[in-house]
Amino acid sequence: MAEPWLLSQRTTLGVGGAPRAVHPVRAEAELGELAAACSPDEFRVLGGGSNLVVADEGVPHRVLDLQLRGVEFRAASGSLVEVVAAAGESWDALVRLSCERGLMGLENLSGIPGRVGGAPLQNVGAYGREVADHLAWVEAFDLVEQRLVRLTASECELGYRTSRFKHREAGRWVVLRVAFLLDAEGAPDLRYAELARAVTALSTTDAATSSTMSSAAESVGVTTTGAQRWATPSQIREVVLELRRGKSMLGPELLGEGDENRRSCGSFFTNPVVSAEAALELTEVAARRGLSPVSFPDGNHRVKLAAGWLIEQAGLPRGTREGRVGLSSRHALALVAHAGATAADVVRFAWRVRRQVEDAWGVTLVPEPVFWGFSELDQGLPVLA
Repeated sequence: MAEPWLLSQRTTLGVGGAPRAVHPVRAEAELGELAAACSPDEFRVLGGGSNLVVADEGVPHRVLDLQLRGVEFRAASGSLVEVVAAAGESWDALVRLSCERGLMGLENLSGIPGRVGGAPLQNVGAYGREVADHLAWVEAFDLVEQRLVRLTASECELGYRTSRFKHREAGRWVVLRVAFLLDAEGAPDLRYAELARAVTALSTTDAATSSTMSSAAESVGVTTTGAQRWATPSQIREVVLELRRGKSMLGPELLGEGDENRRSCGSFFTNPVVSAEAALELTEVAARRGLSPVSFPDGNHRVKLAAGWLIEQAGLPRGTREGRVGLSSRHALALVAHAGATAADVVRFAWRVRRQVEDAWGVTLVPEPVFWGFSELDQGLPVLA
């Protein structure tokens, strides 16, 4: 057991008190011993701390600090490669290694802070792709039955920024290893218009590498160029990193001390998914105000609304501040904790954002991060005394 430290030192938001105890986990055997000695509800699992808000008072739990390491590349069938990574590995480092080997699948997810173990828990996604698209299986330790279990992708019940690990069985599982199926001959996924447009700027073309690319770029109104057709995973990764850097949506270590937006959880709220009827009603309301909402089809007659647009059009432009907390000056979805901010400051400001969006648009925003040390949640957001 390690000496407890403030969780503000291990979260990208930079707030939060100390846990009851910290247990570094470097091997599965250590986890088994801990599980045998304590009840499951005593534990909380710490990854990269990039999607976590911890109460100022800390948490009365034992924190498992996963330090498992290792990445393996295994030939699967045809051009597919199974990539297996330990939960303690850096997510972005895994993406970089995969791209360097020419494997398509994770490149759109470059620059997302955190560790591999948190990726399936949150079903992380960006620029049109998410973990669910290429997940093969997850090995996790069941704290209730005290045994190692391999779960298929479907058994993980991944949804939009959620999984069985995050909600239905939160606290039961400790993810130890994650496997992905990536393609050495895969085509770029350029369904996301912003990424497709950025890739057109690539100057490297190689007609000799002829193959058929997805028509996704054309479907969003972007002309397919040679650079798009033959862009490598590493080239797409560099484009994604630049896009994220322009929004201050990289981890603090990549943004550097000079970026005023560096202390955040990334996107603080999910994009609301509503019925087609509700989306049409909102569009009509917006039209009467001379506005056109940003939205995307989400299947099954449902529509995903852009939460950042809702926030800005509710009277909260980028850079809005309330004391030591505010919106990023580069991305309205990111809540930033400036110097001296507390977890309570962050939660209070999040409530302000939610209420203004509800008042303006009748839509309730649901937070993405996990919250530790708060006694009551209202639709995912802590209720302060």
